[in-house]
Amino acid sequence: MWNTLVQAWKIKEVRNSLIFVGLMMVLFRLFANIPLPGIDVAALKHFIESNQALGMLNLFSGGTLESFSVVAMGVAPYITASIIFQLLGMIVPKIEEIQKDGEAGRAKINQWTRLATVPLAIIQSISIISLMRSSSTRIMTDTSLLTYVGIVMTVTAGTVFLMWIGELITERKVGNGISLLIFAGIISGLPSTLSNAYASYDSSQLMMWLGYAAMAVVTVLGVVFITEAQRNIPIQYARQVHGMGGGVSSSLPLRILMAGVIPIIFAVSFLIFPTMIAQFLLQAKTAWVADAARWVVTTLQNQTIYGALYFILVVAFTYFYTSVIFKPDQIAENLQKQGGFVPGIRPGEPTAQYLQHVITRVTMAGSLFLGAIAILPIIIQAFNGTTAYAIGGTSLLIVVSVVIESVKQIESHVTMREYEVY
Repeated sequence: MWNTLVQAWKIKEVRNSLIFVGLMMVLFRLFANIPLPGIDVAALKHFIESNQALGMLNLFSGGTLESFSVVAMGVAPYITASIIFQLLGMIVPKIEEIQKDGEAGRAKINQWTRLATVPLAIIQSISIISLMRSSSTRIMTDTSLLTYVGIVMTVTAGTVFLMWIGELITERKVGNGISLLIFAGIISGLPSTLSNAYASYDSSQLMMWLGYAAMAVVTVLGVVFITEAQRNIPIQYARQVHGMGGGVSSSLPLRILMAGVIPIIFAVSFLIFPTMIAQFLLQAKTAWVADAARWVVTTLQNQTIYGALYFILVVAFTYFYTSVIFKPDQIAENLQKQGGFVPGIRPGEPTAQYLQHVITRVTMAGSLFLGAIAILPIIIQAFNGTTAYAIGGTSLLIVVSVVIESVKQIESHVTMREYEVY
């Protein structure tokens, strides 16, 4: 990996892209440390630490929620909008057709996602502020309407700003912009986390910390292993290809985990949403609404139920996102046009069915492994009784996956340059 980064740094375009991404992350952290007025930050931090849903939301905001900065909502509303449109693509035929319409269709869906991010950011910020106002602890020191409206407008604009930065980073093709912003937020909190852990450590916690260290090692090794694993489909070309003789053999690599870290982000966002809505409705005047909200909150606070739902959602979203990015029909059609075929499989539709069968099987292994790693911190949490490890494990999973994804994109730049030189 380090050799690849050294080679990439020598390429001017890649070096400029890496510098640009670094500057954008610094800009993000600069805005993340500009607090909004009228908020008791210490009381807010305590409130978030006692609420698992808000803790996860703080994670995906890049740690900006607990300081309630001008970018307090982070990229969470954009992620929610992306999930909504990808789900709509499965149930609304017109949106599905647009998604299949190549680059123009993707551009249109992306534009709709950006537009949907704004009202979602407004709704989410209003929900957070309402939760803070309803808390027994006095979090908001200024409850005037002007302050209320100003905070909503500011954090909504902050989300749009981060969305724009994320897309600029993605265009540089050295990693997914949204994932890298989350990564930057997680890494920025690492020094204070280690400092607090060291300050509170005593010998009686040795086994607990060893368990956490073991979980970290297993998570890192597991994510690296499953991300690097792939199934090679043999491809035979019956005619001359790029100046080579006939009957050339090749292979089509199918990654076991094509979706990367996206299923984790989707699953956690999906779990946060009903909890946030339910907590918002706890003070409802209608009895059955308040009772339903209380049942949702109580149910999702049960770690067994939460872990089971988390596991199922990770597996489901792994399959879902793989189906979005992997198109066996297009691959089969391209192979047929190039005179390629899978030995023993007829070209065209039979090849597409075979590829779909293979990707379904390999994704099963990848999704189960990813789901197991995702709930491993919750299992450890059952022994130490704190929610910090569930959030920390998810953070570690995201960090490792984002690093691997970015390194792979950088490797592709280096490989392309080697071919160009050749």
